[in-house]
Amino acid sequence: MAQRNSSGRGGTATTRRRTGGRQTSASDLAELRVDEIRARLRAHGVSGVSRLRKPELVQALVKAERRGGAGKRSTGPSGRAAAGGRRSAPARAASTTSTRAGQGRAERTARATAKPTRAATRTGRASSRSVSSSQRIESIADRPERPGRSLVTSNHDVIQRWARARGAKPATITGTERDGRVGVLTFDLPGYRESRRLRQITWNDWFRTFDERRLNLIYQEQLRDGRPSNFFRTESPDREDA
Repeated sequence: MAQRNSSGRGGTATTRRRTGGRQTSASDLAELRVDEIRARLRAHGVSGVSRLRKPELVQALVKAERRGGAGKRSTGPSGRAAAGGRRSAPARAASTTSTRAGQGRAERTARATAKPTRAATRTGRASSRSVSSSQRIESIADRPERPGRSLVTSNHDVIQRWARARGAKPATITGTERDGRVGVLTFDLPGYRESRRLRQITWNDWFRTFDERRLNLIYQEQLRDGRPSNFFRTESPDREDA
C-alpha cells in the first residue's frame, strides 16, 4: 500500500522534521536510551529531567528540538521558556563553578600568606608532669575549664594577652645573660618587689628567645576563688635547668 509523504503525495506516513541534523520524531527518539535523551535535553537547557520518565522525556525533547534554538533559553520539562529572563541551567552551573573557583583561589592565597601556626605545647625528654597535667591552650579562643586550672601554652597571642591584662612587661633577670644573649625570661609585674633585678626587653626579643629555647609557659588565669592569678613560669622540655 502506497504511503503519502509529508509533501502530500501517496498514502499516510509519520511526519518527520529535522532540526540541526537531528531527527525529532517521537518514534525515533523513543529508541534512544534514557541517559542519551536526558543529555540532549540538558544541552537544550531543559532542567528537572532527572525526575521524568521516558515517555515524558521523549515529548520534552521533541518540543525542545522543534523549537530550534530554544536551548539558548531556560526551559522546564514541558519545553516552555522560563519566565523572568532567568539564566539557563548551564549558565547557572557556570556561574556556580566560577564562584567556587574564586573561593578556592582565595582560600589558597590565605593559606599561603598566613603565618605558620606554632604548636601550643612543646614536649621533650625533660617535660615535667606540670605540662602533662595542665590544660593546653592553643589560641585566644580557648578558655580554662575552671578557676584555678593550671594552663600551658607557647602561643604568642595567648601569652601577650595574659601579660597585658595584668600590666606585665616582657623582661629578663639581670645577671643571667651569657655571651650577650638574653638571660632568663620573665615578666615585670606591677608591684613586684624584686623589679629592680629585672630588665625590660622588647616583645620581639622575648619571643625570639622563647622560641629558640623551645619554652612553654605554664600559668593561671584565675585562682580557685575566681580572683585573677599572676602565677607563671617558663619551662624547657629539653633542659631540666631551664
